[in-house]
Amino acid sequence: MIKKNTVLVLFINIFLLFSCLVPLVDAVELDESTRTVTFDSSSKTIILTPEQVKRGKRLFNNSCAQCHNGGITKTNPNIGLELESLSLAIPARDNITNLIDYMKNPISYDGQNSIAELHPSIKSAEIFPKMRNLTDEDLLSMAGYILVQPRVAQEKWGGGKIYY
Repeated sequence: MIKKNTVLVLFINIFLLFSCLVPLVDAVELDESTRTVTFDSSSKTIILTPEQVKRGKRLFNNSCAQCHNGGITKTNPNIGLELESLSLAIPARDNITNLIDYMKNPISYDGQNSIAELHPSIKSAEIFPKMRNLTDEDLLSMAGYILVQPRVAQEKWGGGKIYY
């Protein structure tokens, strides 16, 4: 008769051996073409590092996902974070530079009014404390993550209630 402790030790040893032989992947490894995003309105591109994308995801989930989970916009479901919506904003927010500008000083979708008192931003960090310590590198990582997501999550990113 095998004791419970022996079975438990055997199970733990098999699990540890298996986990050493099979590398754990905590995120899908993204190739260079997936990590290549538009940098500015002149269509210049940059290639994000895998670390920037992972960091962007972490920062996005901490600072933005409460209202933009899955690339939606809870306050206006007609405007999401998918590339089509971002490209139709004034100015277009479908590149790193303009997304960073937006995160620093948000303006309405039509580009007419400041919405810093309503939308978390660097400008309104006293109202939205999660924005206080974000650096330009943090904002670049977050913007990069937002622009990479439509390639990773495809129709789910910005898909709204259908998926989230």
